[in-house]
Amino acid sequence: MLRSEIKGLTHYDSFRCYNGYNLYTPLHDKRTLLIDMQGRLVHFWDTGYLPGCHGYLLPNGNLIYAGKMDTTFATFFGGSGGYIFEFDWDGNEVFRYEDPFMNHDFYRKDNGNTLVLRWEVVPEEIASKVKGGVPNTLFEGKLWATSIHEITPDGEIAWEWSGYEHLDPDKDAICPLCWGAEWDHSNSILAMPNEDVMIVSRPQNQLTLIDHDTGKIKGRWGRGNVELAHPHNPTLLDNGNILIFDNGLHRPAAAAPNSRVIEIDLDKDEIVWEYTDPTPITFYSPLISGAQSLPNENTVICEGMKGRFFEVTMKGEIVWEYINPIAIRDTVRGQWGDSNAVFRVHRYAPDFSGFKGKELNPNNHAWWNNLYGPR
Repeated sequence: MLRSEIKGLTHYDSFRCYNGYNLYTPLHDKRTLLIDMQGRLVHFWDTGYLPGCHGYLLPNGNLIYAGKMDTTFATFFGGSGGYIFEFDWDGNEVFRYEDPFMNHDFYRKDNGNTLVLRWEVVPEEIASKVKGGVPNTLFEGKLWATSIHEITPDGEIAWEWSGYEHLDPDKDAICPLCWGAEWDHSNSILAMPNEDVMIVSRPQNQLTLIDHDTGKIKGRWGRGNVELAHPHNPTLLDNGNILIFDNGLHRPAAAAPNSRVIEIDLDKDEIVWEYTDPTPITFYSPLISGAQSLPNENTVICEGMKGRFFEVTMKGEIVWEYINPIAIRDTVRGQWGDSNAVFRVHRYAPDFSGFKGKELNPNNHAWWNNLYGPR
């Protein structure tokens, strides 16, 4: 049972929403669900693997999905993965890549290559210099840092980056309240138009921009005019700004924990738009979560730990809200209990190219919608 009896669709202002379809994967389920604005299931993929941590649709309608591998990482590190799959609309596997060190996020580029976040061991001579972190919390006696592989459709590594070669032990110190096993615990990756790569370095409270040609760090944001607190999910807007979910965990001098969604002008290092709840403590997800800007200037937000998705206007008015009704026992780490948590939600327009020729009929899933659909 959910802690709250509120579930499914709770609010829908169809005139002010950006109407479409919503894709999400409950963190403790193996199914990826596509629902309409009324919360009715119209399609799903049974992937056979718990997410590590989400999937999204490609322009051809295929699902690209990270699956969780059964390794020691899965019970120690949050966000562990291990597989990248691509499934067609009917659930047939058309691509698979395996790497037990993959985690959190991936990004399919226009050229067909896929960027994947992964862990690797930091050499001792560097690890001994890294500042911060809770003492005596290493994993297998080692410090681990982010690395990135860009893999081709044939599974070959086309480009790679090792964080420990470019992170600075002083500038990129670990948050003193976070465990010391991971140097930067990157949870999100984004390819920029010029091929540079942006990641979220969560324990550093920062967006980190990597020069694709040299591997050097060419930008850090989040500890200047804009102060981030363990954020997730940066997305690049048409105006060149970044939208990001700022979780709020370990936020300095906060009277009470709270999350926010902000738009950052990177050139000016300032916030140009922000959403917070009028009662800030009621909007708070210390982990996971994300936000997506919509063509009508609304924003759809995933408050991940509560499995809550909602759409807000530029003025902060909520015009749609849906709460994942599926609560499943956490069998991997055993810490979440009966959880309806979701890493991210993705909104697609009715004319999305991947839906061409596809049937999106909730009547085909009446058995599901009778259980979880609108009341």
